[in-house]
Amino acid sequence: MIVVIVCAVVVASLALAVWAGRAGRGGGISEFLVGGRSFPPWLIYFLAVGEVYSIGTMIGFPSGIYAQGPGYGVWFLGYILLAYSLGYFVAPLIWRAAKRYDAMTVPDVFGRHFASRPLELVTCATMLIALIPWGQYQFIGLQVVLSALGLALSPVQCVLIAGVVAFCYLVVSGVRSPAFVSILKDVFMLAAIVAVGLAAVLAGGAGTERASAPVPATATMDGNALTFALTTIVFQSLVFYFGFGGSYVFPARSERAVKSSTVWMPLYMLVYPFLVLAAYYGVRHHPGLENPNTVFMVTARGLLPDWALGVVAAGAALSGLLVLAATALGIGGMVSRNLAPNVRPAAQRRWTTVAVAAFLVLGAVLTVYASTLMLTVLNLTYMLLAQVVPGWLAVLYARRTAAGAVAAGMVLGVVLAVVLYVWQPSLGGVNSGLISLGANMLVTFGGSAVWPGPARPAVARHGSPVLGRGGRLRGAQVVAEQVAAADRQGAGDADHRRGG
Repeated sequence: MIVVIVCAVVVASLALAVWAGRAGRGGGISEFLVGGRSFPPWLIYFLAVGEVYSIGTMIGFPSGIYAQGPGYGVWFLGYILLAYSLGYFVAPLIWRAAKRYDAMTVPDVFGRHFASRPLELVTCATMLIALIPWGQYQFIGLQVVLSALGLALSPVQCVLIAGVVAFCYLVVSGVRSPAFVSILKDVFMLAAIVAVGLAAVLAGGAGTERASAPVPATATMDGNALTFALTTIVFQSLVFYFGFGGSYVFPARSERAVKSSTVWMPLYMLVYPFLVLAAYYGVRHHPGLENPNTVFMVTARGLLPDWALGVVAAGAALSGLLVLAATALGIGGMVSRNLAPNVRPAAQRRWTTVAVAAFLVLGAVLTVYASTLMLTVLNLTYMLLAQVVPGWLAVLYARRTAAGAVAAGMVLGVVLAVVLYVWQPSLGGVNSGLISLGANMLVTFGGSAVWPGPARPAVARHGSPVLGRGGRLRGAQVVAEQVAAADRQGAGDADHRRGG
């Protein structure tokens, strides 16, 4: 029954992907990577929550509470709430920068804003190192979830099926597939989480004679634990949109569409009480699990009939496949547009598809033969993606930041993140990612203060190119004039320095 339901849902998702691709069939690289920048607010919302609430939400959040107690939930929920608040103001500016430079990847934005090919390459390398294990983690998550539900699939079969389905999603309609399949995924994922949470409540008093494990932490924090929670909330909320946001912000049709979608993002947090209930049921009724990551699935298996487990498996499978496809598309776009030199725009869609296939094969091989190594690297994903934050701040808010300082800060931040991760020094509870990010900012903005770059218009300080039906053209003209004025001023400053 479980296999039948999962197969039926995956087939339905492929049909939905084909249907979604009818609008952009025959389009170029813009249509493939960012949907021709035409997504309305409701589609941006589903694309965003589809990538944010992944298979890690279903298995990671309950396992964190199971293993570390309620303190884990405090900083986890805290950073998401702060990220949504920041996103309301920042996400539209990120879209504005992408629109201004006709960018489809973050390295596109940095390379064109600073007119620097080396910075484009450094940004591309940083994001590839961070995102490859993130995509591969989806392979591992799918394997863990399906195995915990008792499906008789080998690791090779799991990653092979996942890779083929994710590739089919992207080939038929590019970024439109993750966006529309996310709607189907949310239906099954929400149904699964609510079903397990309610079942845990209804069965809460049963089998108490087997309960033996206390909750492994208190509900209050102080000292290093409190410092860690507060610094992690700040650190991860910055990475939420600056690090991951480009993939689900760039396809929007306007700043207003981005802002409208962020307003409704917190609504999805209603799933967390049900995940908490499932975690505490596991603490009480399934103490001592060898792998805490299985607590949600173990709870589901103990409480739900087979047909309902099929719904849980379908929701988990779509969650993993969706993020895997979106990550593969992002990596493919950076390889074809930023890493490979001189690929003609007409050929970029074909080369992006090739890069997507190569990544899926690489991820599948690493999942089977080097999953432990890649999971170690995965823990660095947030710390590495954080190194693009100073560059984004310079693009949005600063006028004279030097491209060399941004690149140097990014390289220093990556090296320091790896060193701190391996060394694990005592920092009084401060999140080590915040330390590497602080060093990056010091080099980026301190270096630019000493050796300022040419004047460039800060994206946040100039009007949006989309001002509504009547203001669209005027807004674009205003920006163009501001860019030209800044160029003239930069040239004048350079002449003045040469003359003086």
